[in-house]
Amino acid sequence: MNLDVKKCLFPVAGLGTRFLPVTKELAKEMLPLVNRPIISYGVEEALSSGCDEIIMITGRAKRSIENYFDRSFELENLLKSRGKEELYNLMLKISNMAEILYIRQREPLGLGHAVLCCEPVCRNEFFCVALPDDVFINPDDPVLAQLKKVHARMGGSVIALEEVPHDEVYRYGIAVSQFEVEAGVHKIIDMVEKPKVEDAPSNLAIMGRYILSPTIFPILAQQKAGIGGEIQLTDALKILASQEPVWGVLYKGKRFDCGTQKGWLGANVKLALEDPDLRQVILDAVKNFEGE
Repeated sequence: MNLDVKKCLFPVAGLGTRFLPVTKELAKEMLPLVNRPIISYGVEEALSSGCDEIIMITGRAKRSIENYFDRSFELENLLKSRGKEELYNLMLKISNMAEILYIRQREPLGLGHAVLCCEPVCRNEFFCVALPDDVFINPDDPVLAQLKKVHARMGGSVIALEEVPHDEVYRYGIAVSQFEVEAGVHKIIDMVEKPKVEDAPSNLAIMGRYILSPTIFPILAQQKAGIGGEIQLTDALKILASQEPVWGVLYKGKRFDCGTQKGWLGANVKLALEDPDLRQVILDAVKNFEGE
């Protein structure tokens, strides 16, 4: 089996109900995060981590994602005719970023089902999964690259972990570590999806980056609906951990949760404050608001 992980799946078929009404026709993943859409951050991370095969699991309302990564000859010609070379080159860069395969998830049956939809193209190899709601910032060592390094050394499946406050464990899939193999790398033996605070086995939360064994596919195919009536990837990972090694990596970097309005808005403000061209705009806006 090839251990050089090249494929990265992006489950983007969700309905984006937390952002309604704006997501009635616009894909949630196309909401702007400072100067580009949310989905672009994940794709750039995958490419910089050595994944050159990008697979989007989409739904009926996600054509805006396909259009974003496709050529727009009319726009390119207009920019070129008006001498806007910088914007013209940016449009070309986006459309040439990657070759992307689109697979339709016909029913919103959960993250586990979305991954299962990709079995025909991933059944014989390890593959990455990146949840676009989780935007990770670490330009020197992308989170997927951190996982791939562990996978290259130790084999098996690898998941990104973050230590979260105990009163927030109910928001995440929570992993149980048998022991710490090395600094920041855990041998995972159990998982539970969104436990009650009093029932949580740890505070090791599973974040939106994975390297998965193709063994996950027959497990998902037999998986029954879990929390929320959906096929949960966490439930399948729990079974996988009893059959093959699953490693958890406490990633290094910043994570922005763009899956809620508050998280997305906060991410925009924080990233804008780190941009020297936008920082003063935010500070002036806050100052003017406080002065009203």
